[in-house]
Amino acid sequence: MLLRLSPPVPDRHRSWEGVICVGVFHSSFAYFTIKDRLPQILTRVIDTLHRHKNEFFEEHGEKGVEAEKRAISFLSKLRNELQTDKPVTPLEDELPDAALWNQYLDYQRNLSNGNGEPSWFQSPWLYVECYMYRRIHAALAQNPPIDNFDVFKEGKAQNFFESQEAIIALCTYFQELVKNIKDLDKKQLQEELFKLLQVSLWGNKCDLSFSAGQDSSQKCSPLQSLENMIPYILVNDMEKLWSLLVNVNKRNTEKRNVRVDIILDNAGFELVSDLVLADFLLSSKLADEVHFHGKSIPWYVSDTTKHDFNWTVKQMQSANHMWMSRCGINWEGNLKKGVWVYCDHMFWTLPHDFASMADIAPDLYADLQKSNLLLFKGDLNYRKLTGDKKWEYTVPFHQALNKFHPSPLCSLRTLKSDTQVGLKPGQGEKIQASEPEWMVSGKYGVVQFDAAL
Repeated sequence: MLLRLSPPVPDRHRSWEGVICVGVFHSSFAYFTIKDRLPQILTRVIDTLHRHKNEFFEEHGEKGVEAEKRAISFLSKLRNELQTDKPVTPLEDELPDAALWNQYLDYQRNLSNGNGEPSWFQSPWLYVECYMYRRIHAALAQNPPIDNFDVFKEGKAQNFFESQEAIIALCTYFQELVKNIKDLDKKQLQEELFKLLQVSLWGNKCDLSFSAGQDSSQKCSPLQSLENMIPYILVNDMEKLWSLLVNVNKRNTEKRNVRVDIILDNAGFELVSDLVLADFLLSSKLADEVHFHGKSIPWYVSDTTKHDFNWTVKQMQSANHMWMSRCGINWEGNLKKGVWVYCDHMFWTLPHDFASMADIAPDLYADLQKSNLLLFKGDLNYRKLTGDKKWEYTVPFHQALNKFHPSPLCSLRTLKSDTQVGLKPGQGEKIQASEPEWMVSGKYGVVQFDAAL
């Protein structure tokens, strides 16, 4: 894994550059998140460790209990630093990414031009939010023998089990579809792709960091209300996705594998919806291989790790519902055949936005360049794609990407933060007039495409 120690340099010559979302603005969602949601998440993490005290003792004896106490002390101190707007401190662990994090803190110090140390409410929201999750990871990683304990695992599993009805409905629909997929004409294939793209889009509502860890499972069939949800897709570039995949296959005279990459977001129902979409891409021959990109450490409460990915496939395989089980068996087969590939990279859990990827993680950028289409799931990926800035709504998506164009890419995202670009003139203002919380409610979504030309 190649990572270069060079922080992003701000381009001060672009008059269109937006203001980075910072918690100091009291009317912002950033302020609400840092003031309320992040302390709630830390409290839940501390409670989770308390509840597992007996388990740690049974597995590891007194060493496990001592490690749990040290981790809780570390996290309680972190919560106090956050709530009292203390300066952000360098990481003191020796984990592989620590130097990059500390260099990024130096970069934030340089940006402040001597106006004091970067603190929780005075620093970019994206940075301090990522920093909190990295410190949670350090609290466990520095305290063996509980260093591999995922404090968010229970919530992710609960989301999966409480979404069973929706998962069964989706798997049943998909297995019926696969039976007849060879008989579908081009128009019907397009319609099915659009349906599953929408299921994957709205699956992004199931976000445990957004609900501070409270229940956000998918209770009803995700296919029933798709037609009614169309007006809430503010940018709908599904036609462009279809054209890209059809044209790539048409031009593919050398018979190279058509590759789609999915940069994952949440485990639970959303992950299942992403896996069904990936299965459809292979079954319909729109793609020959799918690469999934997850997180290398527990992240943003419900983000998918390698353990979550493998656990989900195994749960599906062993389900006592025929079509769920069929999906799981097929997915395990896809992984064994190598037509599905799961990978993670340290870069996805750094504070840098994606415009920095070519400099910070050139190996990852080069890998993404081999893809025919990149599907970025969720709000955090959207914030990192666009630099988490308060753009004018009409700024083109291509421009906000700030030269991040490894391959054609598309964001499937429900809105849960103060950043949105690529809207038509007056579109954002019209919604704002009747729904002041429209950007953070998860009610609206985008399927937003960039051709990377």
